Amino acid sequence: MRILALDHGTVRIGVAVSDEMKLFAAPLEFIPATPPAGVMERLRQLIREKDVELIVLGLPRNMDGSYGPAAEKVRAFADHLRAEVTVPLVLWDERLSSVQAQRMLREAGHKARRQKGKVDASAAAILLQSYLDSIQS
Repeated sequence: MRILALDHGTVRIGVAVSDEMKLFAAPLEFIPATPPAGVMERLRQLIREKDVELIVLGLPRNMDGSYGPAAEKVRAFADHLRAEVTVPLVLWDERLSSVQAQRMLREAGHKARRQKGKVDASAAAILLQSYLDSIQS
């Protein structure tokens, strides 16, 4: 079984998945954030296809640790997701995951501005790897 990670944004939702041993995270895809019914249907498909046992959803925090309006949107999405799927859901601190993903893609020679979907999926992989590292220690 695998863990699925989501980096929720207003335009796209980045998706990443762990390996079966839950050691490594890999970017998978991005899902357009609207329409909500399409998002839920795609997530249900991924849960079945990837044999997902847990979803890790990135929760944005300010640098001082407080929560802002983006965190409230993610919490509302989490509530909706919990009502739609039976897989457990964990909220995980995603501070700077998108910034780190942009930097990594730039260093690899990709134009991050032209490949925003890759940035979103990579940010999901970064937050998932953070979660995986925490459960291994």
